[in-house]
Amino acid sequence: MTRERPKLGWGDLRGARVGVWGFGREGEANLRKLRSLGVEPVLVDDSPTAGEAGDEHVLATADGGLDALLRCEVVVKTPGISSYSPQADRLRQAGVVLAGGLGLWLQEADRERVVCVTGTKGKSTTSSILGHLLTGLGYRAMVGGNIGAAPYDPALAGDCDYWVIEVSSYQATDLASSPPVTAVTSLHPDHLPWHGGVEQYYRDKLSACSQPGAELTVANGDSELIRARAGLLAPRVEWVLETDEASATWLDPLGLPGRHNRRNALIARRVLRALGVEGADDDEALRAAAAGYEGLPSRLATIGAVAGVSFVDDSLSTNVLPTLAALDAFPGRRIALIVGGQDRGIDYAPLAAGVSGRESPTYVLTLPDGGQRISAAFAATGTRGEAFAGVTDCKDLETAVAAAFAWARPDGIVLLSPAAPSFGQFRDYRDRAEAFARAMRACAAG
Repeated sequence: MTRERPKLGWGDLRGARVGVWGFGREGEANLRKLRSLGVEPVLVDDSPTAGEAGDEHVLATADGGLDALLRCEVVVKTPGISSYSPQADRLRQAGVVLAGGLGLWLQEADRERVVCVTGTKGKSTTSSILGHLLTGLGYRAMVGGNIGAAPYDPALAGDCDYWVIEVSSYQATDLASSPPVTAVTSLHPDHLPWHGGVEQYYRDKLSACSQPGAELTVANGDSELIRARAGLLAPRVEWVLETDEASATWLDPLGLPGRHNRRNALIARRVLRALGVEGADDDEALRAAAAGYEGLPSRLATIGAVAGVSFVDDSLSTNVLPTLAALDAFPGRRIALIVGGQDRGIDYAPLAAGVSGRESPTYVLTLPDGGQRISAAFAATGTRGEAFAGVTDCKDLETAVAAAFAWARPDGIVLLSPAAPSFGQFRDYRDRAEAFARAMRACAAG
């Protein structure tokens, strides 16, 4: 499936009839940007929430909103609304141009000073490392896109030397251009309902690297999936392996666990070199720049210990790939792994195989809604490694944490790395992380 990508910038929307479709964080930034251009858009959301837009009037898509959008010339949609939805197709068929805020910004940006970072997992960590190193080397850097603020938001004051933009697969479909340098951290099936299939997801994800203007992609060379799709990357590719720079110590101050995070840091350095950043080739300068780095919340974050048992929050893990990386980050440790959440139909056989390959004791506890399907994957693959302690389906997170703590004593790890989104049971990954922390405190009180 292909969709035309409009080569429009924000400035092209002056004087046009514009709609904003989706009124979350990015929708609010879109509204502020349009008003700074003198444009008063119609506001539409699939499920408008009272008070979320302040005094703004937001139409429901199914209750007059889509009709209002059909009267627009351009609709700026939020990334969560699928480019392949029937409503999106109807708008295009009516001659309405669908655009995304990030794509509009990139058309007008000084792309020589922009790097786009994408990947199924690792893109947030890599983007944050890049921003931290640039700042430590004396540059003004903004880290935005999927990881944070919209780079075009008028509420953000000041200029930057570099923009590090994390690009989701959703946002990638809105880009009609690429900066000269892009990065890809990993590739694994994800977001299949939005994209309509795994190969379309791969094409959409990697399209951030190959639009007009692309010159070089710095890519994870340990990923067979990425190597097999090198033709979807920029004309030149530099492959980064986790074994590169074997004796390097400049990344030690980052304090990130796991071989995958080591590769993320090496990708960041290679990007700095490609951008021509002064200090990128100086280990001592990089080591000094790396000092003070703080890892992302809910990404392999140790939040406490109770009776010798460590509790690690990896709530941002929403598919198998980062969960396997989380297990790999603690070699030799006894781990009670809590997995499960919204069931998106992904294959959990690789997770079962990864647990089977661990040499240290591993006990798996699953959560609704996908928990029983995960335990079925373990049964189907015949997971019987000597260190495998079995699978238990739990009714909720609190039950799973209590059982995990009891098994992990006296010196193990309770690892929340769900390999699934949080929706249905929790508002988002932050809500799930807070519930995990409460359950840890309940273990201490008990």
